[in-house]
Amino acid sequence: MSIKALAVLRPNEVLNKNKRSKGFVCFTMLPDKRVKINVNIEGLSPGLHGIHIHEYGDMSNGCISAGTHFNPQKKTHGGPLSKQRHVGDLGNIRSKLTGKYSVIGRAIVIHELPDDLGLKQNDPESLISGNAGRRLMCGIIGLTDCFPTPKPFHGKKKKP
Repeated sequence: MSIKALAVLRPNEVLNKNKRSKGFVCFTMLPDKRVKINVNIEGLSPGLHGIHIHEYGDMSNGCISAGTHFNPQKKTHGGPLSKQRHVGDLGNIRSKLTGKYSVIGRAIVIHELPDDLGLKQNDPESLISGNAGRRLMCGIIGLTDCFPTPKPFHGKKKKP
């Protein structure tokens, strides 16, 4: 049996900017121990947005109380091809749903800007957060035995 986890995403109450954004992130541990991640989000502005797992599953102060990127190995921020990267950098996640680096009970955060993947070596913030900007949405990752059925998002139709 595969292990499954789900995070229901809500707008950052502190920002109150994206009240209409919503979504969920589904995690499934595959038989070979890799983790498959499916994301379904509505209401974000067009373009790229950084996505990370953060230290704490704490939404008491909006997404701010989620702490920093989940980084148990104390590495610098990086991208999929980087040798140095946080466990919580989703472009290159190597975490498990169980065990020492479990993501259960932590937060997943959607950011305002694209993640620069730690490639701006002369910029200290690049090596910490990837300059992904403010936290727009977040949710706590919890175990589940069912996933919501994704419904297609249909934007406003243009009038002919």
